[in-house]
Amino acid sequence: MIIVTGATGFIGSCLIGRLNQDNFNAVVAVDKFDNPDKNRNLLGKHVLHKIDRDHFIEWLDRNCEEVEFIFHIGARTDTAEFDKKLLWELNTNYTKEIWDRCVRFQIPLVYASSAATYGLGEQGYDDDQQKISLLQPLNPYGESKHEFDKWAIQQVHKPFFWAGLKFFNVYGPNEYHKDRMASVIMHAYNRISKTGGMELFRSHNPNYEDGKQMRDFVYVKDVIETCVFLMHHRKNSGIYNLGSGKARSFLDLTRAVFKALRLPEKITFIDTPKDIRDKYQYFTEANINKLKSIGFDRRFHPLEEGVEDYVNEYLVPGRYY
Repeated sequence: MIIVTGATGFIGSCLIGRLNQDNFNAVVAVDKFDNPDKNRNLLGKHVLHKIDRDHFIEWLDRNCEEVEFIFHIGARTDTAEFDKKLLWELNTNYTKEIWDRCVRFQIPLVYASSAATYGLGEQGYDDDQQKISLLQPLNPYGESKHEFDKWAIQQVHKPFFWAGLKFFNVYGPNEYHKDRMASVIMHAYNRISKTGGMELFRSHNPNYEDGKQMRDFVYVKDVIETCVFLMHHRKNSGIYNLGSGKARSFLDLTRAVFKALRLPEKITFIDTPKDIRDKYQYFTEANINKLKSIGFDRRFHPLEEGVEDYVNEYLVPGRYY
């Protein structure tokens, strides 16, 4: 059996769909299953068991001999969440419990970290584990992920294979339920479809023109292919960046959505809200050389290609992956 936590979520549900494509149908889906909108992400997918997140650890203790691999994708991912106790419980301590079982039962583990651990990028965006202690996340969500990364690399006892994946700005199908936490691409699609235009944040940094703030946008199909690669690879444990490796501007992204919709561009700018202005990231770009060095040579979708596929294959027809 293959475990996927966060199974009804954006990345987790896409991963289950990808596993099903390779006839991995003995998938155990772990989540709360209390959100009808998220549950739609699993429609049509082959799942052997659905286990409530709160009961998963005790279930794993009883069924460990049948478990072949764990993808721990589930987390509280709201970057505006300031309940540190909740974040530490769900993102840090819960992951420690899964890690401890993977050590005890010798189960390989891939878990979701985040590029939010890099903060403003003062130390760059290299997944060098020697630099992890120097990183300064900007919000409690990033801190909760960062605390687990630091804890993991300090452990004497580790799973025989493990990988922490620092997801950058992931976009793609199955994020319909995410509301304000959905990708900018989905927001742009909704806004353009409704009004014919799109608003972007104005730059408040003299080094960047309006709309030229840059992020590493990575298509979810590339993320799940990386996960499948690591499931088969099972060596070279460590923490890896998972982005496209190429920073692109919000202006590029928005223009790609207009192009995918075959509509003329209509872009205006508004001030970045003051409450996030001081902690606003103007640039992120994953160094993915470490991932490539262990043999992952898949071509990532360029931004325009990923947006075209996402918009016309999923958003326009309302399809799920």
